Amino acid sequence: MTSHRRAAFFTGAETDPRSGAPTTGDERAMLVHILRTHRTTLEIKCAGLGEELGRRSVEPSALSLLGLVRHLTDVERRWFRRGLAGQDAEPLYATPDNADQDFDGAVADPDAVAAAWAAWRAEVEFSETFTAEAADLDVTGQDPWPGAISLRWVLIHMIEEYARHNGHADLLRERIDGAVGL
Repeated sequence: MTSHRRAAFFTGAETDPRSGAPTTGDERAMLVHILRTHRTTLEIKCAGLGEELGRRSVEPSALSLLGLVRHLTDVERRWFRRGLAGQDAEPLYATPDNADQDFDGAVADPDAVAAAWAAWRAEVEFSETFTAEAADLDVTGQDPWPGAISLRWVLIHMIEEYARHNGHADLLRERIDGAVGL
């Protein structure tokens, strides 16, 4: 039996765009790189799929890959635009009547898929720009749940959020087409 590295199933170990993380040095550089790696992992988990992104493949869960993209879009928006930048930026998907609309409203439609990716990319771009331009990791904002938040806390929380949901993405993708990988 031949052993294979799981990462090779998606990207090929020699071309994995997530390699080369700094393991020493500047705290901001490390946090930014780890978060970027997790964002890239989500993209890799969804690569090559269209409408299948809306498939709820791990019953009885309502999770789908498209739902994860939509959810993480709202998460990026909450912590960076609303919390740190202080913008009046309501969630794009969750509503007061349905906090799970990010998942519940994820439909297998090419336009919905394209719109979700465009929104996610816009929020990631805002988050990356905000982080790059912040004076330091102690820049603070406000959120109704925890109160005062720092950029450091938000970056750590975002890493935690993506790591958790990338685990979900592993299972969802494997059920869709058998693809496995890191």
